[in-house]
Amino acid sequence: MLSTLRNAWKVKDIRGKIIFTLLMLVVFRIGNYIPVPGVNKDALMKVMDTNSNNLLGFYDLMNGGALKQSSIFALGVMPYINTSIIMQLLTVAIPHLENLSKEGEEGRKKIQKYTKYISVVFAVIQSYGIYAIMTQLGAIDDYSKFNVAMIMLTLTAGSVFLVWLGDQITVKGFGNGVSLIIAFGIISRVPDSVLRINSQVTNEQVTPLEVIILGAILIALLISVIVMTLAERRIPIQYASKANGRHFKQNSNLPFNLTASVVISIIFAMSFMRLPATIGNFFPNSTFAVWINSDKWFNIFKYNSGAYNITYIVLIIFFTWFYTQIIYKADEMAENIHKSAGFIPGVRPGEDTRLHIEKVLSRVSIIAGTFAALIAIFPLVLESSTSFRDLSLGSTGLLILVSVSIETVKTLESQLVMRHYGGFLKR
Repeated sequence: MLSTLRNAWKVKDIRGKIIFTLLMLVVFRIGNYIPVPGVNKDALMKVMDTNSNNLLGFYDLMNGGALKQSSIFALGVMPYINTSIIMQLLTVAIPHLENLSKEGEEGRKKIQKYTKYISVVFAVIQSYGIYAIMTQLGAIDDYSKFNVAMIMLTLTAGSVFLVWLGDQITVKGFGNGVSLIIAFGIISRVPDSVLRINSQVTNEQVTPLEVIILGAILIALLISVIVMTLAERRIPIQYASKANGRHFKQNSNLPFNLTASVVISIIFAMSFMRLPATIGNFFPNSTFAVWINSDKWFNIFKYNSGAYNITYIVLIIFFTWFYTQIIYKADEMAENIHKSAGFIPGVRPGEDTRLHIEKVLSRVSIIAGTFAALIAIFPLVLESSTSFRDLSLGSTGLLILVSVSIETVKTLESQLVMRHYGGFLKR
């Protein structure tokens, strides 16, 4: 691997792409420390430190701590990500979008264009939401209309700039720019977690042995995530062909990635479970907030309670199954296989093929959802059974880091292969 990195660095254009990508990520990190005008940064940081388990804490993790820093990048690329997810779901419901998705590269470009325009609207709405949150948390001193407009404009512009920055990385650098920005933001939180652990050891809240055991468990989790991310369920397919009057059979397969939809499912489940508590924090004396924070056994929104954890696991598995059915369309796959004169051995073409694919997808999604649920519940178990707190060990962050790393490695490998170098993965 190191020799391949050296070879990649020797290629001028690849070296230029690597340097450009790193410089753009540095720009992102610098922007995370430029404050939004009119916001009391110290007041916001104090409140965020004491409310890291709600939806705001997750949002801050995905943005690399920009929300707690009240920076111009507090929104991050989340408006664009949210819009992309919604557009993907609408592709199934709206015929026009579905037809565009079938038109190849040109159709995808149009959908991408719509996504960027709509993401600006989402950024404006979410910027006002952030302003309302900051107001409720006592981080706004000036309530004038000019200050409101300034904060919203700054946050919206910051989000749009990050999406543009991601596009520049994709075109002029290597890898998916938006994914790299999210991954880089998550990585930037690791030093804070290390310092927090060191502080706990210094204060004798945890022992060095507990830290070593935690490190071993994290390595095991990382390896399991890598294995599951690379794992595929392949359905064998045979295609009939004819040449010079003779019939041939060509063997191929239909691969399904086991973790293709788990990140989205965890985000959906986490949003559903943590949103009520976040709303309750804005109205601490209301009946709703009192019920949300009650210790009743059937209160599924009480953070890290038994009912909360069970509901969280069930939702992750359900959303994984649901989203898998959305991104993999069994009817279209069966139709395309039939049109290509292909068939699945032992399965009749047409309706039987569709049912077989749906059956495989259901099994894959349940396995992937169960794995994602176990990874997602680990930080909760860690907090309830040990003295470790707020270590930014989010399952979503870990899955994103692994998937982005593998994607980036494959991109660099393809660049090297085109230049007659051996790739990272020796097969």
